Amino acid sequence: MHATAFPAVGKPVVPIAAHPATRPASHHAGEFATFSTVDFDADLIKRLGKNGPRYTSYPTADRFDEAFGYRDYLHAVAGLLTRGSARPLSLYLHIPFCDTVCYYCACNKIVTKKREKAATYLSYLKREIAMQAALFGGMNEVEQLHFGGGTPTYLSDAQMDDLMAHLRRSFRFAPDEVGEYSIEVDPRTVSAERVHLLRRQGFNRISLGVQDFDPEVQRAVNRVQPELETRAVIDAARAAGFRSVSIDLIYGLPKQTLDTMRQTIDKVIAANPDRIAVYHYAHMPHLFKPQRRIVEADMPSSDTKLQMLQLCIERLGAAGYVYIGMDHFAKPGDDLAVAQRQGRLHRNFQGYSTHADTDLVACGVSAIGAVGATYSQNVKTLEEYYDLLDQNELPVARGIRLGMDDALRRSLIQKLMCQFEVSIPALEQAFPIVFKDYFAPELERLREMENDGLVTVGPEWLTVTMKGRLLIRNVCMVFDRYLAARTKDEGSCRDMSRHHSQTV
Repeated sequence: MHATAFPAVGKPVVPIAAHPATRPASHHAGEFATFSTVDFDADLIKRLGKNGPRYTSYPTADRFDEAFGYRDYLHAVAGLLTRGSARPLSLYLHIPFCDTVCYYCACNKIVTKKREKAATYLSYLKREIAMQAALFGGMNEVEQLHFGGGTPTYLSDAQMDDLMAHLRRSFRFAPDEVGEYSIEVDPRTVSAERVHLLRRQGFNRISLGVQDFDPEVQRAVNRVQPELETRAVIDAARAAGFRSVSIDLIYGLPKQTLDTMRQTIDKVIAANPDRIAVYHYAHMPHLFKPQRRIVEADMPSSDTKLQMLQLCIERLGAAGYVYIGMDHFAKPGDDLAVAQRQGRLHRNFQGYSTHADTDLVACGVSAIGAVGATYSQNVKTLEEYYDLLDQNELPVARGIRLGMDDALRRSLIQKLMCQFEVSIPALEQAFPIVFKDYFAPELERLREMENDGLVTVGPEWLTVTMKGRLLIRNVCMVFDRYLAARTKDEGSCRDMSRHHSQTV
């Protein structure tokens, strides 16, 4: 979210990217190479890599409070109406059901073969969608839609038809060429015909969960998915006219070796997706029961995982993919890479996005939204979800209202995560601060990072170096006031959220 969402902080608010301050010569928007390379320093990553937030929000989800509820959410929406805000909307729908359990998974999901559960859930989900649409009447044009899970394609063709029709009755959607309408797909659950139907239903971006192509690794995580099956889905998506095809991979899984990772990444490059995400597997069986089925003796060592990361970065870079940041790569002509070069890239709970100036309306169990100067999250169980909707209340369980300091730090962290740099004069224009005074303690900590070659700090720009981009979370954590307070209180940073992970 941008500072423009907070007009009452005492100074004129301007978009940070619009500031006329002179950018360093190496940062001209037309240079693909600026974003396509990173310096991989294994020793530095080994020394500094640690647990930390992924900063899909600031404050992070573990700071949300149950004191924030349904009425606070209504107040946030009313504030948009009062101020006459007419920003486009982003919709997120959570479909929690899966046929089978993948042992590595840490998502909020319900594994069941009982399809009638999905029918009941959809009836309540449609009720929530209608309630949200009523709240946003007159400012309900959607430019972004994302279906996540679980497995969204757990729904039948008829159920998806019905749900999409309900969405279009409830909201106005931007034209296909303008909007970004994406869905996460398990290739094991769709045929070529289903992929074509998804396109006709209005989706124009598709994300495929692959994780690894090696059969032994697949068996170790209970996700057997033949390569040919995945390639058939990609081919179908191309033929159906999807604007973007994305593949998700995970490194650090049981039975993975450097050789199997090399074979998987080469197969992915041959499949030629537009975007590739390479996530680190965070093994936390004490938090996520399915992970207890993974044999820890089969896990690769930290050194091997670091080599896997280096391999992926080198192979994808050689294949022409741009390093967007935080596990993500894209072709230079992809919308993500273009948005990054133009300073329009945004980060939210679905990862990187090209649509920054939107309010995020989230529907479904555990879904997280961002409206105005607030974040809110729905209840996590079906029982609670159904009960609250039966009482004609939106199922908000917790959230947070941002103060000026939160808004300032969110804007700063957002710029670091998306652009690897911050214009200091622009931040001072957008918020009532003098940077060097307000962030004096943080600047002291940044000096250490500057000595390590992670950042450069000048009078006008804070810039993350090529070497520092793989440790971008370390830089952002310097500005995380909540993390600093918790570290002071507890003596260490505990990784207790699904929005946290580590580099290696």
